Amino acid sequence: MSKNNRVTLDYIGYIESPFKEKFAIPRQPGLVKAAQGKVILTGDSNNADIVKALEQFSHIWLLFIFHGTQAQGWKPLVRPPRLGGNKKMGVLATRSTFRPNPIGMSVVELTSVEVSNQQVILHISGIDLLDQTPIVDIKPYIPYSDALPNADAGFAQTQPDINVSVTFSHSAQLSLTKYEQEYTGLSQLIEQVLAQDPRPAYKRDKVDDKVYGMTLYDLNIEWQMQDLTSLQVTQITKPCANTSTGNNQ
Repeated sequence: MSKNNRVTLDYIGYIESPFKEKFAIPRQPGLVKAAQGKVILTGDSNNADIVKALEQFSHIWLLFIFHGTQAQGWKPLVRPPRLGGNKKMGVLATRSTFRPNPIGMSVVELTSVEVSNQQVILHISGIDLLDQTPIVDIKPYIPYSDALPNADAGFAQTQPDINVSVTFSHSAQLSLTKYEQEYTGLSQLIEQVLAQDPRPAYKRDKVDDKVYGMTLYDLNIEWQMQDLTSLQVTQITKPCANTSTGNNQ
């Protein structure tokens, strides 16, 4: 086989997600149960027949393109956050986005299948995907073959032991009360995302008084560490409609 052989993949849909930038996206699916989104099928794949019987499965695999980092190319060696960002590993021994082909896979909960006005929409939760992520395939999750509890997972054998407590300032709590009417479950989403400590891996176990920010939906969330195991959300604001926020993945 020629090493120049190529395959062309068509996008079958895209993701609608509360995560508008790479920073603060959970590092694996399922860690933030409150992270809900949609798969919007497009083109020839936007056909009710294509999802017939899919609702029988509680979870699905999404195969997608790392579109936010695709232009940066790939690296044979990367520094996994799980190892504190201090040790290099072969990219194929990690789930880094900087891969020879920018293909990712994520298992998510399928909460419902909607077909309305000739549009097929899959409602999903526990997502770790950037908004507008292109989807190239969807497969049902099969527990007896996809779940192998006795498998050896090397340096990622167990879920990271991170449990940061999250509180809200008075100002942030007032904003939260206001915006939760528009974004159902917003407080739970913020708490679960920040409980994973989305700061760079090398910042863990260090005193850090920097004010951090992330974007969920169209809201800017600012927070600051109080100590090694707790943080406070200081502000929740919605930029003006004419303010450009950009995507930094």
